[in-house]
Amino acid sequence: MKERRIYTLLGLLLLVAVGYLNWSSSGGGGGVRVPIPWLQPKMGFVGRNGTRFVDLEDGSLVYVNGWNSYWLMSSDSGDRVVEMLRRGRAMGMSVCRTWAFSDGGPNALQIYPGHFDERIFQALDFVIYQARKHYVRLILCLVNNLGAFGGKPQYVRWAQASGINVSTSTDPFFSHPTIKGYYKDYVKAIISRKNTYSGIRYRDEPAIFAWELINEPRCEYNSSGPFLQAWIAEMASYVKSLDEKHLVTVGLEGFYGPARNDRLGANPGSWAASLGSDFIQNSEIENIDFASVHAYPDSWIPKASLEEKVQYLSSWVDSHVNDSEHVLKKPVLFSEVGSHLRVKKNGTYDRDMLLKIVYDKVYESAKKGQAAAGALIWQLMVEGMQTYQDEFSLVASEHPSTYKLIVQQSCRLRNLHMKKDNTGREVVRSCLEPPS
Repeated sequence: MKERRIYTLLGLLLLVAVGYLNWSSSGGGGGVRVPIPWLQPKMGFVGRNGTRFVDLEDGSLVYVNGWNSYWLMSSDSGDRVVEMLRRGRAMGMSVCRTWAFSDGGPNALQIYPGHFDERIFQALDFVIYQARKHYVRLILCLVNNLGAFGGKPQYVRWAQASGINVSTSTDPFFSHPTIKGYYKDYVKAIISRKNTYSGIRYRDEPAIFAWELINEPRCEYNSSGPFLQAWIAEMASYVKSLDEKHLVTVGLEGFYGPARNDRLGANPGSWAASLGSDFIQNSEIENIDFASVHAYPDSWIPKASLEEKVQYLSSWVDSHVNDSEHVLKKPVLFSEVGSHLRVKKNGTYDRDMLLKIVYDKVYESAKKGQAAAGALIWQLMVEGMQTYQDEFSLVASEHPSTYKLIVQQSCRLRNLHMKKDNTGREVVRSCLEPPS
């Protein structure tokens, strides 16, 4: 009798598990949701060993070929989220950077400080849950510098609406105690969130590669630079106090500040040193685990020829890899690499030439065991997402030469992972081939 009850219970559990997996693979939908943490695919956290990323589960090195799709949480279609993750993984990419914020305005995650739209929170749950199912890790950015999706300006407006006397500048975001409190409360809500699809708290989710404090921090006045520096140190420490398992990065563009006289030539112009940020100073903070750099030669030096952009980008990458290797002694990710889709007469793209520069330099550095740990193209889309498209966006399958570059980079970074067979010889892991 007792044995029959055990079998009955096991059968019921199996039915629940099968029903859950069938439902969850359908892209969301309605029905009963039964979060079961132990049913999630096995995945290790990523950590840092000197200038390299490592999988803490098995100790293997981690190199990143990835992409940006900032719009995942905001998509009104779970199927498009699933399709984007599927396509990214099919190209051999392992990391996607996306927004984990939407402050104020229509369809906001954070309606006002400390108050959230559960529907949007569940959309973020779904993104994280599906990323793990597709063996993709996420870099989750926690706030925007600009006003898109709320950002710093929304936090300042909230403070003003509550009667706090702050200037019309957005720089108080980095210094005012009340506004910093808003941000900390938000971070705590995100990190402690229990995923309604998996039952796993974000702080315990290995599908999260890293927390990014802010997308492209800038100050309106260069004199606010010390406040930005203090803010990074304070918030990085706060994130680590809530979550010791995940990496933390800033989200910098990579500009050098005015005190770096010997490096100002790497900046795209004199304006870049007047934004209050400094790549070395901001990145060397103890609780910042890796450096982040963006690259937009088309936007930063728009009047330059293609040859000048190539020369600039090459120097830009070299400078940051060298500083990460020898000064910071931390990995560096080129977390946004964007270029216009200008078609040349022979059918190729300027984008391919610029992207290949970054890919080649990342690969050469990684091959030597040095600090360049990866790059993420900005940005990939799927059909039907025109609302979130910008001048750098593309559907990869519609641009075969760019698609091929992405897959080749995935292949050669994967082939840096060598295994030895029982005779001691090195065996290269098989590489994904582009789908026909």
